[in-house]
Amino acid sequence: MSILGVNDMLAVYQYANKAQKNNATGKTSFADTVKQTAENSSASREEQYVEYLKQRYGANVMVKNIGNDQRSIDNFGASIAGYNNVAIAPNILEKMANDPEKAAYYEQKIQKALADFPKHQAIASMNGFEVSSYAVGIDEKGVVYKYLTGDLKPEVRAKIEAKVRAEQAEKRARRERYQELAEEAAEKRREQTELQYHKQLMEDALKKSGFDTTVNYHFISQSQVSATAMAYENAIGAYSSNVLGNT
Repeated sequence: MSILGVNDMLAVYQYANKAQKNNATGKTSFADTVKQTAENSSASREEQYVEYLKQRYGANVMVKNIGNDQRSIDNFGASIAGYNNVAIAPNILEKMANDPEKAAYYEQKIQKALADFPKHQAIASMNGFEVSSYAVGIDEKGVVYKYLTGDLKPEVRAKIEAKVRAEQAEKRARRERYQELAEEAAEKRREQTELQYHKQLMEDALKKSGFDTTVNYHFISQSQVSATAMAYENAIGAYSSNVLGNT
């Protein structure tokens, strides 16, 4: 059975005593973790400290720097599950494992961030979201971040989708109406252009024929002729019915 060197053990227990004073509420001390892992000479101080954090918070502790760009955050969010996740940048973990004051400082930050989860979950729920995972991260600069992943509640998603469908149907109806109006306007412009053209031709023909062009001539389009004829026929029909009815 191999054990850590005397100097290493002394340093570890000095660290543990300070850490215990700074973290009186911790469930498991770093010293206890060292005792449990001392038989394994390959376990580094950082590895022992990670085990201590796992036992203290009951968390999934990862040694990694997430990065602050959206892609890195999204990839990290997709890789975690549950609500007790802690990610610590390697350089920060090294400081925590070797400096009790640094450890106490960041452990307090981790503890508070994990304790804040129910509040964040409630706020997300009030805004229509379901939280599926939660994590605390400490980047290489020592900045503490909180990460929440989740999705819209089914009933909220259904309302949004219904609203989108209604808006799309309304837009289609408007486009169809605009198309109808545009076609009607185009037809009126065509008729006006055609009428003006025929009127000009007629006036030119009258001038050549020697007719008095000071007289106002009125020209109507074929559609107007048809409408006038139909109105005339309806009027004659109504008049005939009245006359026959009175005889």
